[in-house]
Amino acid sequence: MSSLKLGLAPTRRFCFSVEDAHKYKLLVEAKLRAWGVDFVNIDSINDEGLLIRMADAHAAAALFAREKVDALFAPHVNFGTEEVVATLAKKAGKPFLLWGPRDEAPLQNGRHLRDTQCGLFATSNVLRKFGVPFSYIVNSRLDAPEFERGVRTFLAAANVARNFLGARIGQVGTRPGNFYTVIVNEQELLSRFGIELVPITMLRVERALHSLVKDKRAIDEAEALRKKITVKDVVDTQALRKLAALKIFMQEWAAEEGLSAIAFKCHEDLPDAAGFYSCFANGELTGLGIPVAFETDIHGALSSLMLQSASADGAKTFFADLTIRHPDNDNAELLWHCGNFPYCLCKDPGTAFLGGHCNITPGLPGTGNFEIKGGKLTVCRFEGLNREYSLFFGHGTAVSGPYNLGTYVWMEVPDWPLWEERLMYGPYVHHVAGIHGSVAPALYEATRFIPGLRSDPVQPTESEIRAFLRGGELPY
Repeated sequence: MSSLKLGLAPTRRFCFSVEDAHKYKLLVEAKLRAWGVDFVNIDSINDEGLLIRMADAHAAAALFAREKVDALFAPHVNFGTEEVVATLAKKAGKPFLLWGPRDEAPLQNGRHLRDTQCGLFATSNVLRKFGVPFSYIVNSRLDAPEFERGVRTFLAAANVARNFLGARIGQVGTRPGNFYTVIVNEQELLSRFGIELVPITMLRVERALHSLVKDKRAIDEAEALRKKITVKDVVDTQALRKLAALKIFMQEWAAEEGLSAIAFKCHEDLPDAAGFYSCFANGELTGLGIPVAFETDIHGALSSLMLQSASADGAKTFFADLTIRHPDNDNAELLWHCGNFPYCLCKDPGTAFLGGHCNITPGLPGTGNFEIKGGKLTVCRFEGLNREYSLFFGHGTAVSGPYNLGTYVWMEVPDWPLWEERLMYGPYVHHVAGIHGSVAPALYEATRFIPGLRSDPVQPTESEIRAFLRGGELPY
């Protein structure tokens, strides 16, 4: 996923301080550069590099289209010109951010330099009249923590929307016959969100493996796997090469088709035909930034893609079952699967191993066995039922718990029965995507820019997230 490019379009109104507007334009640009934000300003459209007249909106929209910006930010460096800003936002059709610097006291002569907050109220009203969704940062000073927090949250949210809308999901095989939980409406995903499924049969995978397993790249990759993780005796050299070949095939297929994520039919067909499970290879792809969901879970792959896009620090996702409650902690749950979490998340490589399936006899090879590292976690689930789509998400913390085969982490939340009830009444299933970090605010804001997707936060709640974006702190 390429880095996000921001279109910066500061605005002023004719009857307030021109000098102050120019001052704050430069200060905002300096902040964005200091934070490493890739942005395009509008210096080329007029002498001031500001939105002032209606012609500026059309010129800026054309500029941003040429530059292929992914989101827009219109700082009101004084009152601003609301109809010009709204016209640009409507023409650009990108996630839109609204903010202006908090005014100082009136001058001694009683005059006002900017009246920024007043202008923000005006612009927000016109944006709604134009039907433009937007995020805003509370009217605050340039050095206030809520300003940086708001910019970073918006950029993450815009990245989620950018990567979700129009995503291409590779589908390897049909859904397992008895997994009614992963039934999806492909036509609706395409017509509503522009999401395309790119299907291939397991026969194509098997033929590719037959060729690749003899390739020097697969041989070298298999040796690298053996050096990276302990291999139990159930995994022989041929099985390692098949795992390596599958990883190479999925990488090349993803690059060739421009895939955002993959949903893989990991049991039945592949183990029967090739004698191994794809789990560890799925985790390796996920660790490279191409999320792979098991059991042909298309919505699960989209959930992983959204979480990965929301992370500002490049954290990798893991895809899990919500499995059992902690035996001693009423608010903790086991996030587990039979071996597909990325090895780069392993908590203790000294105890990790690559072996056979722990639940399905005869225990064919290909599954990882390790606990992943601790810390703050976010889990989410994108789901749809009866033409209604929603995004469930919440924060938790990794805690200690009993040992498991497979890949796993125990997660504690403030009120697990509340989570369970929300999940039970759905429309969610037992599959969730997880990531290290606390990204609920970015997911919440992202739903503003994904038409037809309802935000469904559990903990933190919607009111707690909104308070955080106004400058407060999240309770967890």
